[in-house]
Amino acid sequence: MHYAQAKKILSASNGMNIYRGCSHGCIYCDSRSACYGFTHDFEDIEVKENAIELLENELRRKRKKCMIGTGSMSDPYIPLETRLRYTRSAMELIYAHGFGMTVLTKSCGILRDLDLIRKINEKTKFVVQTTLTTADERLCAILEPNVSTTKERADMLKTMKAHGIPTVVWLCPLLPFINDTEQNINAIMDLCEDAGVYGIINFGMGLTLRDGNREYFYAQLDKYFYGLKKKYIQTYGNSYEIASPRSARLYELFRSRCEQSGIACDNAEIFAYLHEFPQRAECEQLRFF
Repeated sequence: MHYAQAKKILSASNGMNIYRGCSHGCIYCDSRSACYGFTHDFEDIEVKENAIELLENELRRKRKKCMIGTGSMSDPYIPLETRLRYTRSAMELIYAHGFGMTVLTKSCGILRDLDLIRKINEKTKFVVQTTLTTADERLCAILEPNVSTTKERADMLKTMKAHGIPTVVWLCPLLPFINDTEQNINAIMDLCEDAGVYGIINFGMGLTLRDGNREYFYAQLDKYFYGLKKKYIQTYGNSYEIASPRSARLYELFRSRCEQSGIACDNAEIFAYLHEFPQRAECEQLRFF
């Protein structure tokens, strides 16, 4: 871990990353890609030490309230957060200034901040997002070695639902010849239905590989799935989009299950929901009920 000074904390789309890098160890992580310009080891977490000061200044200058998002590049609930509590400090500011928030995380550490999440959701809107990749706990430990297990994340979603917090799941990636099965899709859909999620984001049944994350991913295939690296190279070469051979069938299953259960699965609709800041009258009505 090391500290760095940042010049700005919010992006043009009101996203923020307090940390840069990650210690989750997910074998497929796109954030390792060379295009993101990391000048330090990915596991050597860069902490933006002036992030909270920057956030307060930027929130004060905003003319309109909006949703603030975090978690797109680095999970805000990596183990460092337990000690530093930067994410919680950011939440406190977002609540104080009357903004909404959405967090994408694979860690049940978010439950430590349930009190603040509830307060923000009562005042404006808070949406919790998580990724579900496999329902097989043993496979999860290989694909995502340092995160909360699939069951723990599913239980976290149910806890959020019980407290009136809307949730969204990212169903990705589906790794060809590993977790791209109908059994896995059905099992994850069962978990989502049980948790009452608002929507499921899916960009296709496969994954993306580019310079940086491809090399790391292939090294993990050599470690855990003997011979599979050769099959990937023979099948996909250096392609960026790695689609499952079962892609069409799996996507049809996914869409069908979503329609049956009333879960939103149109990416544009879900992203619009994540960015939509509720009007004051809507907030008052939500509090009334």
